[in-house]
Amino acid sequence: MPPRPSLHTLLLMAASSAATAGGDSGLLLLAARRRLPVTAAAAAGGHRILMLHSFAGGRVPGRTEVACCVRSAQDSRRAGPVSVRSRNVHSANSERAASEQRLGNLVQKLRKEGINPKQWRLGNFQRMMCPKCNGGSTEELSLSVYIRKDGMNATWNCFRSTCGWRGFVQPDGVPMVSQAKSDMESETDQEGKPNKVYRKISEKDLNLEPLCDELVAYFSERMISAETLRRNKVMQRIWNNKISIAFTYRREGVIVGCKYREVSKKFSQEANTERIFYGLDDIKRARDVIIVEGEIDKLSMDEAGYRNCVSVPDGAPPKVSSKIPDKEQDKKYQYLWNCKEYLDSASRIILATDDDVPGQALAEELARRLGKERCWRVKWPKKNETDTCKDANEVLMFLGPQALRKVIEDAELYPIRGLFSFRDFFPEIDNYYLGIHGDELGICTGWKSMDGLYKVVPGELTVVTGVPNSGKSEWIDALLCNINKQCGWKFVREHARKLLEKRIEKPFFDARYGGSAERMTPDEFEEGKQWLNETFHLIRCEDDSLPSINWVLDLAKAAVLRHGVRGLVIDPYNELDHQRPSNQTETEYVSQILTKIKRFAQHHSCHVWFVAHPRQLHNWNGGPPNMYDISGSAHFINKCDNGIVIHRNRDPNAGPLDVVQVCVRKVRNKVIGQIGDAFLTYNRVTGQFMDAGETTIQDLQKQKNSYARSTKGNVGYKMPFPPAVEDDSVPAEDGDFQDLDGA
Repeated sequence: MPPRPSLHTLLLMAASSAATAGGDSGLLLLAARRRLPVTAAAAAGGHRILMLHSFAGGRVPGRTEVACCVRSAQDSRRAGPVSVRSRNVHSANSERAASEQRLGNLVQKLRKEGINPKQWRLGNFQRMMCPKCNGGSTEELSLSVYIRKDGMNATWNCFRSTCGWRGFVQPDGVPMVSQAKSDMESETDQEGKPNKVYRKISEKDLNLEPLCDELVAYFSERMISAETLRRNKVMQRIWNNKISIAFTYRREGVIVGCKYREVSKKFSQEANTERIFYGLDDIKRARDVIIVEGEIDKLSMDEAGYRNCVSVPDGAPPKVSSKIPDKEQDKKYQYLWNCKEYLDSASRIILATDDDVPGQALAEELARRLGKERCWRVKWPKKNETDTCKDANEVLMFLGPQALRKVIEDAELYPIRGLFSFRDFFPEIDNYYLGIHGDELGICTGWKSMDGLYKVVPGELTVVTGVPNSGKSEWIDALLCNINKQCGWKFVREHARKLLEKRIEKPFFDARYGGSAERMTPDEFEEGKQWLNETFHLIRCEDDSLPSINWVLDLAKAAVLRHGVRGLVIDPYNELDHQRPSNQTETEYVSQILTKIKRFAQHHSCHVWFVAHPRQLHNWNGGPPNMYDISGSAHFINKCDNGIVIHRNRDPNAGPLDVVQVCVRKVRNKVIGQIGDAFLTYNRVTGQFMDAGETTIQDLQKQKNSYARSTKGNVGYKMPFPPAVEDDSVPAEDGDFQDLDGA
């Protein structure tokens, strides 16, 4: 005859069969233990039996009744033999009947969610397989379910970080306001949502005991004294014949959580407990707070004399998250929200996380949530000639408590993007003073008459303007060729024919503009092509749409990083796609564009030339326009580092037609130039600019004065705005400039 199964086994078997039973389910509470009445049993805190049986308009004869044992939290550890006599209780108490009805309705709702355990436990947490993630690859029981004893609600939460499924249900007809809270039940927030429910634990429940001599010796090897261990209430627990260190997490002296560590560095912690900082009571009303990454690091700080230190409970993340989630979703850092009142009063928070990638990621996550403006960070010292200390305990072990105190004393302000001190730039300032890069005083233009007025500095913005056909683009092309010849700069630019003519100093075609000059030979042409390919890169929009400034700068950034480009020419402004928002003025729009260009120039140490046309000039007298005449906004001169106007004479009676006036109208950096005018002459055949000699400049001034007298003393050239057409007799936009000697 087989052995008779125990009562506990029968109950489990019955509960399992109930999971598949059909029909509507009702819930009856049966009192047991010494045949006490229901009320007396509940008051005594004894075992409670949750009995399920099926109804079909009444009790079905012969249907097996299903019972499962439910213990209260206080009695869950006293699992001794129990004499149970089950009987139906038909109480006249209406509240009891309502409670049973709520429980039945609640169970049905949980089953619809896929939550269907072998046992239904009331007033206690129950671990089971999550129906959403099935416990992952390890099939762990990651779902925690809690049902109130009175059936008012039920909550569940999956603790797997990749799942996090959570929910809350109430029986039909139950308001969202929690009633008759027990010690284990949750409260609701202002929106009626349930707050997190935590277990109540004690040292006795967890079977904690004082540290044995072996563990005290283990900590002693890590330079942590027995007194520090006692003050921080470090204990031990024996589990499965293994001794584990127990770090007790306390709030106001009361234990709320416990984390276990085997000597082999295997960690575990009590489930369903509140996540808080380790050592939380030590930072109560503290103005300075130190945050470390592990409990032993917290103890190490204690040894160095810093008791205002806490440790995070869950270690470091592998990397920084893309954004900070909402408070309810910020599960990894829920301990920050749970301890918010302790941190709000701190004026300085020193982040002493580990010196590895996860440790730095943790520091960034903490600083983002706590406010970088009040955060500081430590720099761990070298422990030998090659290695750096990883954390506080390594500093204590290898260098001693004095070195650990110095680490905290030398903590630096946590960096905030965009906010710096000059100390951050001392190396760069040193190089500037010593002239390490060689371009600190600017790159010469190649024209002596201009070098005293304007030089090219990496990271600056030069705005170039002038009336149409003044030669703005040609002057810039000639400038780029000169700079490349001097120092080998590379540029983002177009205009192959004009650039080749300036490089080879011969015309590209046998055309009228070349006169009797010899055209560049095929060998010179091939050599020039190689130079073009090595010096310039193109930014071209390959469809019929206009390029935006963001599109241009993105490609320019790629050219800087890939090809080492040092200069960018944006020519002209009016050929960009200007899709200005309807609520933004043109002045605001221009300011935004110029700010983007300046940031690009400064960040990539790249000089930018920006060509912008002047607006329609009424009553124009033939003289050079002003920078404030640029179409669109005065920000063109307000925001640029250098402002240049290119101008040429169009009247043969007023002066030579091959002289171009370069008007430097703004120089922000006094080191590289000043406001003034330079005169260059243009060789239309070779496409180059040359300095105009003193004789040429004097002749030009005499001719201008004579022209002014002939116009009855009127100042300037009285002529209409020039037509936007090319004139073969004067340097035009597609012509070239060349230095003139003093002859």
